[in-house]
Amino acid sequence: MSYLDNILFAVLLIVGFGFFAASVKKIIRNINLGVDVDRKDNPKARWKNMALIALGQSKMVRRPVAGILHIFVYVGFIIINIELLEIIIDGLFGTHRIFAPYLGVVYDVLIASFEILAILVIIAVVTFWIRRNVIRLKRFINSDLNGFPKSDANYILYFETVLMILFLLMNASDLHLQNVPGGYSHFHKAGSYPISQFIAPIFNGTSNEAVGLLFEVFWWLHIVGILVFMNYLYFSKHLHILLAFPNTYFANLKPEGQFDNLASVTKEVKLMMDPNADPFAAAPVDENAAPSKFGASDVQDLNWVQLLNAYTCTECGRCTSSCPANQTGKKLSPRKIMMDTRDRLTEVGKNIDANKGVFVPDNKSLLNDYITPEELWACTSCNACVEECPVNISPLSIIMDMRRYLVMEQSAAPMSLNAMMTNIENNGAPWQYSQQDRLNWKNEN
Repeated sequence: MSYLDNILFAVLLIVGFGFFAASVKKIIRNINLGVDVDRKDNPKARWKNMALIALGQSKMVRRPVAGILHIFVYVGFIIINIELLEIIIDGLFGTHRIFAPYLGVVYDVLIASFEILAILVIIAVVTFWIRRNVIRLKRFINSDLNGFPKSDANYILYFETVLMILFLLMNASDLHLQNVPGGYSHFHKAGSYPISQFIAPIFNGTSNEAVGLLFEVFWWLHIVGILVFMNYLYFSKHLHILLAFPNTYFANLKPEGQFDNLASVTKEVKLMMDPNADPFAAAPVDENAAPSKFGASDVQDLNWVQLLNAYTCTECGRCTSSCPANQTGKKLSPRKIMMDTRDRLTEVGKNIDANKGVFVPDNKSLLNDYITPEELWACTSCNACVEECPVNISPLSIIMDMRRYLVMEQSAAPMSLNAMMTNIENNGAPWQYSQQDRLNWKNEN
């Protein structure tokens, strides 16, 4: 590579990583719009969660076929990009496989491993494409995937396939030039190529200059493709390859059936239950403070972990496919809950960007404009969606917070639920019997 190429490559890196850093900054800003919640307890259990679930893919392999294929893609894509460090150094300084002389046999093993993983990634990606577009598995053809979400999934598969093919073609042309009698340019023998050695013969009969040019083309397309893909993550469900790690670390460690209590309500109940409490001794109300809000009607009312969940959603549909409400034809789709939350959060972020860092009310909210009460009340709160999610996302927590808003702020619970709560308030039981008759059942049985 010439000095001009080195300079162009440096500029490309600065632009690519600059845009990526700006996107990451926006994501962090948007997540921090959520209500603060403490998830720093029990770090040992949290590190274990992250190691087993995000790194070890323990929940993915519950469905063996998809799980094993996903491991191929995950491990292959992450490990192969270790070579990105060498590509960057070679691109900046005009060297050729700079790590080879220092790693020796280890380098040969690494390159051979990269190539085997690359072909496994291609096999897995082709299988995923067939499952989505030919077999058309039910969880991939739901209405909540219409439009961009469906295209996005295919774009990712195309991206990964092209990147792996370019990687192998780059290695194959490199191998051809390494074996030129008497040597060619700065190419020296380095690495082991169990896959591309079968591709290299396609360059036989082609001039060394032409193969050298092709190598440059494959090399540039590969690195540009990686930078483009890296910046596409911000718009894509594939963001989970980065966020799965913090998401599993900060996941809720409480038993799945245990719900959190609102601090303000808990305080009032304790005052009512304590015969020695002086209700007039409560802390004075700050008249300038914003009024407290029960539950959530928009993304700013959710906590930051729930917003992190929304960005981490892989749209795999395991939650929806296991949801009993969805299986019986109800409108609820836990996957849609997460996608709607992310879409609204993105909209709020754009609003803030357009108004110089300040959110200007847009007469829209997550509730009603994105998620309907019908969806929320269809939930049985069984936790199947939480149990199935491969990266510990909790759609149920968002559903429950929005239900709280409907009940406690708008008194908009369904009639049957209102009747039950009225009976509990008046009779101490869900049924419409007087308190004197509550234990009649024991005499009848």
